[in-house]
Amino acid sequence: MFADRAKIYVRSGKGGDGHVSFRRELYVAAGGPDGGDGGRGGDVIFVVDKGLNTLTDFRHKTKYVATDGQEGNKKRQHGADGKDLIIKVPEGTVLKDAESGKIVADMSGPNQRVTVLKGGKGGLGNMHFATSTMQVPKYAQPGQPSQELNLLMELKVIADVGLVGFPNVGKSTFLTRVSNARPEIANYHFTTLNPHLGVVDFQGIDGFVIADIPGLIEGASEGVGLGHDFLRHIERTKVIIHIVDAASVEGRDPVEDIKSIRNELVKYAPEMLDKPEIIAANKLDALSEEEGEAVTEKIRAAFAEENIKVFPISAVSGKGMKELLGEVKNMLAELPDDVTVFESDFVYESAADSTLPFTVSYEDGMYVIEGPRIEKMLGYTNIDSEKGFEFFQNFLKDTGILKQLEDLGIQDGDTVRMYGHHFDYYK
Repeated sequence: MFADRAKIYVRSGKGGDGHVSFRRELYVAAGGPDGGDGGRGGDVIFVVDKGLNTLTDFRHKTKYVATDGQEGNKKRQHGADGKDLIIKVPEGTVLKDAESGKIVADMSGPNQRVTVLKGGKGGLGNMHFATSTMQVPKYAQPGQPSQELNLLMELKVIADVGLVGFPNVGKSTFLTRVSNARPEIANYHFTTLNPHLGVVDFQGIDGFVIADIPGLIEGASEGVGLGHDFLRHIERTKVIIHIVDAASVEGRDPVEDIKSIRNELVKYAPEMLDKPEIIAANKLDALSEEEGEAVTEKIRAAFAEENIKVFPISAVSGKGMKELLGEVKNMLAELPDDVTVFESDFVYESAADSTLPFTVSYEDGMYVIEGPRIEKMLGYTNIDSEKGFEFFQNFLKDTGILKQLEDLGIQDGDTVRMYGHHFDYYK
């Protein structure tokens, strides 16, 4: 079974606690503290495995936990580090925080290996806390806690070209004709339940990847049928080939079919219609030459204002296929040669972080924001990046800091200082 969604729980390793012990050897008086440090907890790392093409395994195993760091020991012995947990996923897997829906990582393009959760640092042993006034420290530092997330995994197929259209319009036959893919073909709806990928190799035209996106129906964008499961696969494609049954074998109007599917695409994601699109008027082998020309012209006229090219084809006989694929090849040559990678907009903040204190005050002609929570937030946020600054602004709002600044009387143009960073306030 093909599975393109899964939900899993992941947890990094806890840092090992520091150890409390004292050197006790014959003839050595007041040996002093010798408790060792705890080991680092294991990280949770996702890695792309190009041999995988499904998330099925994650339907059966849903809990993934890295190893904890071990406690330090006497004689300054360092606790063993926890083992990192490597989770292999298909290329194109998008990891989202199940609670907020924010993207944690998109395992595609340059993101072939991503550390999603960091293991906790090991605590310091009591040997680090000896001073001239405290020579027998009886405490050590605990290891840092682990991090945990519930992840929603979505596989979004990576292909240059996506085939869309109603069920049973000939997409699988088209893919079989032009590539090395061999999807099952039969004369009933939803034959294709899995996206099939093929590398085009047709009469001297080759070199790009094409995906047969399973048949859509009206209401797919609202999740009718298997709509959302299928629509997500087309988000990365650069060019869309819209295959339509021009012969109306099942009695449907080809123009209305195209409009219906395009409507579902734009409702799912408006930017879909920004992608270059070609219409393939298929099954013309079932019509006379005059009938085929008439229906092709009808389709061209309907979409002339949108400058969408229409190619009359027969996926069964191969007629018109070379001209269509040649145009697709030219379109791809003009587009950037890269993969659409969804940018991460998630920053991990544990429940413990949210309880750390902070203060908002007015000092020396400026508004000052300080405290452990602020310092920690700045430590994991790159406010020089657009996404980082957006997170920073949301942080100020969600924590009530903006409200406190307004209560103190801040006005547009006033200066805010935050651990070496200075900002001009504008509402």
